[in-house]
Amino acid sequence: MLEAGGLMSYGPDDADLNRQVASIIDKILGGTKPADIPVRQPTKFELLINLKTARAFGITVPPALLQRADGLIQ
Repeated sequence: MLEAGGLMSYGPDDADLNRQVASIIDKILGGTKPADIPVRQPTKFELLINLKTARAFGITVPPALLQRADGLIQ
């Protein structure tokens, strides 16, 4: 959504979620019953900021927030 013009995004890291899914699939293919696999919640989150959209709206993003961001879209 950020590439389409969204201002900010905070949510689970997609790469981390994909690794968790791969681990679960490996267990199932190895013979583990799906009911025996514990439910896992995301453990890594990322903050992304679209500076182009911020400039278009006249929003100044505080430097402290920029430092905490995991990714910036120029």
